[in-house]
Amino acid sequence: MGKPTGFLEHTRSPIPDRAPLDRVKDWEEIHEDFQEENLKEQGSRCMDCGTPYCHTGMTISNMASGCPVNNLIPEWNDLVYQSKWQDALDRLHKTNNFPEFTGRVCPAPCEGSCVLGVIEPPVTIKSIECAIIDKGFKEGWVQPNPPKSRSGKKVAVVGSGPAGLAAADQLNKAGHSVTVYERADRIGGLLVYGIPNMKLDKKYVQRRVDLLAEEGIEFVVSTEIGKDLPAKQLIEEFDSVILCCGATKPRDLPIEGRDLDGVHFAMDFLTKNTQGLLELKDITAFETAAKGKDAVVIGGGDTGTDCVGTSLRHGCESITQLEIMPRPPEERADDNPWPEWPKVYKMDYGQEEAKEIFGADPRNYLTATKKFIGDENGKLTSLLIHEIEWKQENGRFSPVEVPGSEREIPAQVAFLAMGFLGPEDIIAEELGLERDSRSNIQAEYGKFSTNMDGVFTAGDMRRGQSLVVWAINEGRAVARECDRHLMGETSLP
Repeated sequence: MGKPTGFLEHTRSPIPDRAPLDRVKDWEEIHEDFQEENLKEQGSRCMDCGTPYCHTGMTISNMASGCPVNNLIPEWNDLVYQSKWQDALDRLHKTNNFPEFTGRVCPAPCEGSCVLGVIEPPVTIKSIECAIIDKGFKEGWVQPNPPKSRSGKKVAVVGSGPAGLAAADQLNKAGHSVTVYERADRIGGLLVYGIPNMKLDKKYVQRRVDLLAEEGIEFVVSTEIGKDLPAKQLIEEFDSVILCCGATKPRDLPIEGRDLDGVHFAMDFLTKNTQGLLELKDITAFETAAKGKDAVVIGGGDTGTDCVGTSLRHGCESITQLEIMPRPPEERADDNPWPEWPKVYKMDYGQEEAKEIFGADPRNYLTATKKFIGDENGKLTSLLIHEIEWKQENGRFSPVEVPGSEREIPAQVAFLAMGFLGPEDIIAEELGLERDSRSNIQAEYGKFSTNMDGVFTAGDMRRGQSLVVWAINEGRAVARECDRHLMGETSLP
């Protein structure tokens, strides 16, 4: 640690966000540019704590505690403090293939387990991570580094989200010839079409994809395995296949009025929005889904927040977000001790923007939808909602309607953002892959092998809906096991 008193001298100061009323006028990233001197001060707050929980990557209470890719956080914090930015970049790339993604979209479980966070606001780890990689690209330190020799082995990776890209990157580094198949028209999976531009500008995704291509990875787009190309053909043509297709089957809400015009799955809405932005480069040309409408978002997670932020940029008349869970406490509860992820009340970017525009956090907690109501033309006009309370029966908690709490709220558009059920069926059915109780592809963590020899799976397709950083963790790990399968041993980290 370069400055033992840093955490005493400086307060927490992450990279600031642009003012909400300014940023809702465009689709640019919400963050301002980082200031090196400020981040040097923030790096000095790292405490040299002896047992740095920030990079442990443990799972506690079914949630990540510390960094799932085991970033060497205290090391690069100190290097930034000493202005050794290139060395910090080297340390960062030892564990994380894509810090420009995690530095922007990760919820930062590392900060939740920061030892300083026990007594003070934690170190701004996420801001420092993002600044290191952005400076690395700006200074030209990040350059293509293709392998010096090839193994003669060919690997197909199906899916180009963070798990698939991490697996491809690692296997290419090992000298294998890697081909990545993506059904969409662009490489990146959920990084492109699942996360709005204001959280992750697509130029940063494309920058990394171009680098991977220069290093020798082949990318094939607009090709759906199991439909455009049989999965069995990949088995025949490649020495190994890795499936990283995500958990893309959305959870539906099968209540009265579900088929009304105006009720959409959240991901369909976000995907079409990004497609419009990328193809037209004119926000006025595609901002019609929520423009001038009362918009309702059903679901309180990250995808729900993204629907809120996107609807605001369309120019919605009002925005309401329905959350079936209770409002989190202002401070950690007794049953949520450090270093667990802190389950406390906070507003994400979408809620902050809604509050600035409409005067209040748009979330309605402990609220469920009973009915979609439409007009004679089959168009959504309102929602019938009600309050719920959680009651325990036979050892399980279930939501129960509060009598007399029904009310109707206006809505001409509603977005279902209630999570995902698991992967789609087409590849699993064609290959006869075993599934677990949650319909994910059956494969043990650490081995990642399916019931078909030479076929592996990783990321959300194996573990279910999760974080980008967990996808990178599994992509790196499945690459090790695939390399071991192909070569009898592996030197991949």
